[in-house]
Formats: sequence, structure tokens, C-alpha cells
Amino acid sequence: MREATSTYGQDVDGFGRVTIRPVDPDTDVDLIHGWVSEERARFWGMRDAGRERVAEIYRYLDSLTTHHAWLVHRDGVPVALFQTYEPAADPVGQCYDVRPGDHGAHLLIGPPTTTERGFTGALLDVFLGFVFADPLRRRIVMEPDARNDKAVDRLLRTGFVAGPLIDLPEKRARLMFLDRESFEARR
Repeated sequence: MREATSTYGQDVDGFGRVTIRPVDPDTDVDLIHGWVSEERARFWGMRDAGRERVAEIYRYLDSLTTHHAWLVHRDGVPVALFQTYEPAADPVGQCYDVRPGDHGAHLLIGPPTTTERGFTGALLDVFLGFVFADPLRRRIVMEPDARNDKAVDRLLRTGFVAGPLIDLPEKRARLMFLDRESFEARR
């Protein structure tokens, strides 16, 4: 039940071609399991999940109309996993006043293949543009683990505004918001 079956692509000057496509839970499970089971992905919350559990989780996401998983490639090489969701259909929506046009997102950058400066920022900019390509989306909501200083700092540098700390079933999180106007002003 994927939101889209086509691939979104954008050429980024000096960076390459970034494409975003829906995750195929059965085809992509080995890649995703490898990423989410690494220590550096501890905030993703799936380090101890076996391959079949990861496939089961992504099959479940694939069955929803409100939550979606996306695999991001740079010049044909997988580099990131993003998830999007409608906050009103997610536990996070019970922790703040959801506005019309809010759209939630999660980000996991794949294992580094380079120490290239600006890598995460370039991927994040493409993904945010992808989310905001839908004119009904007015604000992106993210909720990184409150202990994940690196993610919070990255989002602040990208233009997100820090919101309150919230308690979700799996973590204490920091709400972060980026409205369409702030995103477009950066471009």
C-alpha cells in the first residue's frame, strides 16, 4: 500500500543525483537490517531486532496509508532511510497540538562511505524538498531522541525550531518543527 511507486530524483550541484523511492520490505530488508543493527543507529530503536523482525516492521509500514518508508540513493548507491507519517495517526500526535498540514519524518543516514563535508545537509535538503513538494504540507515535525545531540544540532542548523520534550512509548524525544516558509527562505 505504498504512497507512491515512482522514484523522486533531484540533481544537486557538486553532490550528484539523489533519488528517493519507497522501501520494498522484502527486497531492502538486508540493507535496512544491516543499518539499523549498528551501534551508531541506536536511536533508531531497532538494534536488537533480527532480520525477520525488521522485515515485519517494514511490511507493516508498507500496509499503512499514513506512514511510509523511503530509501535514498546518491548516484545509485543507498545512503539513507527516511520515514514519513501523519502525526494525527501516530503516538507523537498525542503529545502536541497537530496542525493541518503537519507531516512527520524520521531520518537514518546509512554507514558513512566518506567524511564528505555537507553530506547529511545535502541529503536532508533534498528530502525536505520532497516532503514539501506536496502543497498541502505546511510544516515538518521531527522527534529525535532527546539524547541524540548530533541529530538535534543538525536539525537546528537546517532551520528547525526546537519544541518541547515529549515522552513517547519508546523514548523521550525533542519535538522539532520546520515550516514551509522557513524552508523556502533558505533556498
